[in-house]
Amino acid sequence: MGSNTADSFDVHGPKHITDLNKIDWDNEEHRRCIAACLVKGVYVHENDRAERRAVKLAPAWWESFGFHLKKELREPIYSIVGVIFDTIYGAIFEYSSSAPRDRCAPPPRYVVAFRGTKPGSIRDYYLDLKIVVNKLEKRTRVQQPCRLVDQLMTDMRKEDEASQGQDSCIWLAGHSLGAAVALVVGRYVMVQEKPPNLRTFLFNPPHVSFITSINLLKLDPVAKESMHRVGNFLRKGAAKVLHSHREHMNNLFQQLSPWVPNLYVHEKDPICQGFIDYFEQRQKFMEGSPRVDTTFAAFSLRDAFWWHPIGKNKDRPQLLPSATLWKSRLDHELHDPHGLQQWWKPDSELRLGAGTRYSYPVPQAQTTSTSSARSPAVPA
Repeated sequence: MGSNTADSFDVHGPKHITDLNKIDWDNEEHRRCIAACLVKGVYVHENDRAERRAVKLAPAWWESFGFHLKKELREPIYSIVGVIFDTIYGAIFEYSSSAPRDRCAPPPRYVVAFRGTKPGSIRDYYLDLKIVVNKLEKRTRVQQPCRLVDQLMTDMRKEDEASQGQDSCIWLAGHSLGAAVALVVGRYVMVQEKPPNLRTFLFNPPHVSFITSINLLKLDPVAKESMHRVGNFLRKGAAKVLHSHREHMNNLFQQLSPWVPNLYVHEKDPICQGFIDYFEQRQKFMEGSPRVDTTFAAFSLRDAFWWHPIGKNKDRPQLLPSATLWKSRLDHELHDPHGLQQWWKPDSELRLGAGTRYSYPVPQAQTTSTSSARSPAVPA
């Protein structure tokens, strides 16, 4: 009974955007809330399947915003006797042709959404471990959506050549493990020839690195910043020595830099807190050392020293050249700082404020208004 209540859109869904005719697709708050609800819809869709519910609760999470389910993303779960069942880890939602739309601020044509770790799922815990060891991109849960997004883009280009390069056509969204999947898929798309700039919503994305370890030490702000500066200087020194890895990462960052995913993080969530430090400390380091080359920002010491001796280039998905960082300040004692449900609340309740946009190369960081946060188009 508790699970049914938690999955009910009428009980737990947003209350401030319930009228389809009043949705402003150019409003960051509306976009964020709807993207979070579609990700929630994937969670509930999997619960509907697992619990064999006679009355499905999931459709309300996407139909309330004018979408229908185009395709489920399933992954087979195996045992020694073969396939036991297919778990639903994602979905492709399509905006219904009958739903209202504004030509000046059109809705996305498709949203590809991914759920996070399901409590008790051994498969999901296994994939969480793959994030830690930087091998998530080799798994079916990433490779399948990469192929499907490729196919979506190909189909759209065949239907209408004008759709190529429009960043409003396809959105990516994910929470926790699902955010890690969406991040890898987005990076994959951006390194293709003439890629579209996919608007991306990453809720509580996991960040695994030396930075995360620093947070566990609970140092005072001065000591913490000093350790970050030491780490940045070490990466800068490694970049001078490991020429092939530096060249590889610099080229990769140049390809990824037009893509500006939205990162939604909570200051008290240790799983995603590393992203706050990565961008804020990177910015402070560059402002305090303006003559230092920016290549250190693309460097991971662990992967550089581990893979360089055996002639392989390796990079970590959490090393992003550009992003817009949105920090929730919701009371962590009353609400789960890693919970998805916070992200369909109004800006005022989250005390979200303006997002901070970080770019590469590293110029002055810019704040982004919540009423209009646009992703830049990829130049042809």
